[in-house]
Amino acid sequence: MSKLLQRLQDPSRSGVYRARRSDEIFDATRGSKLDVVKILLPDNKNPFQPISNALSFPDWFGKNWDALEDCLSDLSWREAQGYVLLFEHAAAGDELGILTDVLAASAEFWKGRGKPFFAVFIDPQRKLTLPELFREA
Repeated sequence: MSKLLQRLQDPSRSGVYRARRSDEIFDATRGSKLDVVKILLPDNKNPFQPISNALSFPDWFGKNWDALEDCLSDLSWREAQGYVLLFEHAAAGDELGILTDVLAASAEFWKGRGKPFFAVFIDPQRKLTLPELFREA
């Protein structure tokens, strides 16, 4: 088992991170029971629809920050041993700050339940002020 997979399966490491590429994460998690989902964020001002579509949120999703946190703290419709959300094309700004706060709260929720939850922003140019998920060789 790779060190990256060990990290992603460890609930105590749950949180919001950045990584340069998604392919290494997909490779490391292939065959695992982690639910790995790519989410494209072409517009930070309205992240609700891309997240809702990617995670197949239920019809009751209210398309606001509180509803997003509610859905991310449920995910009962997605059976998995843990969750890895890969966000691509996110731009810095106020909305991204709110989104990372919601994701961090969700990670804490799942950590408290012993289930890994990772939100990873793919940031090849390292512009986002988030901790690195892993060091590349």
